[in-house]
Amino acid sequence: MRIHPLSDRVLLEPVKEEKKKGGIILPETIEKERPEQAKVVAVGPGRTDDNGKRVPMNVKKGDKVLFTKYGPNEVKVGDKEYLIAREEDILAVLE
Repeated sequence: MRIHPLSDRVLLEPVKEEKKKGGIILPETIEKERPEQAKVVAVGPGRTDDNGKRVPMNVKKGDKVLFTKYGPNEVKVGDKEYLIAREEDILAVLE
């Protein structure tokens, strides 16, 4: 099954950050929290403005992005988990 985002939505694959313990005890809940970084897997065509013109997306497939923690919706396809977010939920492109 393939997912094609609509409008200004972006399909994201979460990137888990490595947690370095370095003598600090981390609670179990830290591992269960949603990551805030992801790789862009697919991008919709963009939103339509008030004049009916398509506004192009600022992100593209392959970008690594930082997004709002609770903005995206979780989607599971087979055994892989993805997030679908609106472009406004993406805060920055990481380089």
